[in-house]
Amino acid sequence: MYCPYCRHTDSRVVDSRLTDDGTAIRRRRQCAACGRRFSTAETTSLNVLKRSGVAEPFSRAKVINGVRKACQGRPVTDDDLAMLAQEVEEAVRSSGAAEINAREVGLAILAPLQRLDEVAYLRFASVYQDFESLKDFESAIAKLRAERDTRPVGHQRPLGAH
Repeated sequence: MYCPYCRHTDSRVVDSRLTDDGTAIRRRRQCAACGRRFSTAETTSLNVLKRSGVAEPFSRAKVINGVRKACQGRPVTDDDLAMLAQEVEEAVRSSGAAEINAREVGLAILAPLQRLDEVAYLRFASVYQDFESLKDFESAIAKLRAERDTRPVGHQRPLGAH
């Protein structure tokens, strides 16, 4: 790490703190040569490997944009989508891998989306899981009903239901 003032390569860490969402560390440093202080941010990189073989950085915005279409006309707020994207990122980062397959990101979206809004979940799942017939929808709906029937009392409504 070069000092932004004198370009010296040696600095010492004066203070370290987690950022608000805990995905990065902010460090205050002091240059050993000029004595001036500066901040750095350290994050772990997470790349998504696409079907084409191209790797690109994970993006919460892409998760939100992908899910937003399924939520069109549903009682889902931008805050709900931001929370969903954060939950998805935490889930994929918890694997500890520096690179994750795009399919795994899609799978990580399904559970929080199902809790948020069942109709949006069915829309997303129908595209993501390549539903080909009404039978695919019927079995997905039957599975949702079975899961709803096994939830404890007080947890019957999905998160996004108003």
